Amino acid sequence: MDKSFLDYQLSIDSLTVFSALKKDPVVHGLRQLFASLAKAGSFARISDTARNAPTEGSTYEAVALYSDVLSELYPHGSDLSAYIRTQVLADDNFYVQSIAAGKLLSDEIQEAARRELNLLQDLGTLSSHEVREAIGYDGYLPVWSTSKLYLISDFMNKLEQIPVTGYGFFADYSFFRIADGEITPVAHPDAQPLDQLFGYERERQLIIRNTEALIEGTGASNMLLYGDAGTGKSSTIKAVAREYADRGLRIIEVKKNQLYQIPDILEELAANPLKFILFIDDLSFSGNDDNFSALKATLEGSVAGCTGNTVIYATSNRRHLVKENFADRTGDELHANDTIQETMSLAARFGLTITFSKPDKDEYLDIVRALAKEYEIDMPESELLRRAEAHAIRRNGRSPRTAKQFIELLKIGL
Repeated sequence: MDKSFLDYQLSIDSLTVFSALKKDPVVHGLRQLFASLAKAGSFARISDTARNAPTEGSTYEAVALYSDVLSELYPHGSDLSAYIRTQVLADDNFYVQSIAAGKLLSDEIQEAARRELNLLQDLGTLSSHEVREAIGYDGYLPVWSTSKLYLISDFMNKLEQIPVTGYGFFADYSFFRIADGEITPVAHPDAQPLDQLFGYERERQLIIRNTEALIEGTGASNMLLYGDAGTGKSSTIKAVAREYADRGLRIIEVKKNQLYQIPDILEELAANPLKFILFIDDLSFSGNDDNFSALKATLEGSVAGCTGNTVIYATSNRRHLVKENFADRTGDELHANDTIQETMSLAARFGLTITFSKPDKDEYLDIVRALAKEYEIDMPESELLRRAEAHAIRRNGRSPRTAKQFIELLKIGL
């Protein structure tokens, strides 16, 4: 090795593009260890062991610092190279975000990133045997392993894949929600595979084509899925989001009382290379609801409208979204007709409206047959369909949800 421990310490201290790694517990622990060894007189090259004779006090300190490094590394495995690679690729610093947003970076910043990757490459391939020799302790010290490391090529490959994989938690999760004004990952989303949804083929194809237009950047519409409860509106949106996650699609659920936050969400997502569905489930409003105006402004007419990488998909059991009563139409407002037209205009502001009606008997039984095959239900078809109809009567109507509940009950013997 041509580097001294002081060289390694200064390499870590000099990190600028990857400065966040200075706070990583393993990297910080190595920096403390290198500083201790350098202070004890190990300024020569690490391979020059004759000049690395530590004092008794420095050995005590170095042993403690060395074991601290291993205690931080071992929960992630014993391979230092793999650990450094993981931390570098997980560091979504300003360089990564700038490249993702299509910004041009100066030659000086590009050069700094390249040199720092080389420094981290050296750090990740440092042998624990050489460090233990410099410590000079005769007792047992645990070891780390190293492996082949190609940080520059791996990092450049990450940058090339960002439009599909994303960065930060968008690279690790596909489903999100809004919590305390922040986009938050959903670790265990409730989403069926698309091929496990039955019926509504025409409606589903419209949603798929619109979503593919979003992904391909050819112009997608905001979309309202209107229809009876239990017909699979929400399930279809979530299934489509799951299906296209590996093509750079993410879905963020926005509750009705969070609609006023949509402009801020859009601003946050505007420079992100991924594509996003803002999902509003079971949308409806009362007569005097500030969220109504917030959504209406976002859909059309606001300076904070949807950008090219974001669409709004909403579901509702109400065609016109706003709950009305006769008092609304016979009240004392001078221009009541204008108000009525405004409340009815929100649905029209969605570029695409898809209706999910309750299935008729034949459609319902087709769904039952498909689900029975999927769940491997062994029962004569005549009995299956008779019981399915009876179940629908007890559950107040036919729907895909009713069919699925019926099959799930059969599966467990009820």
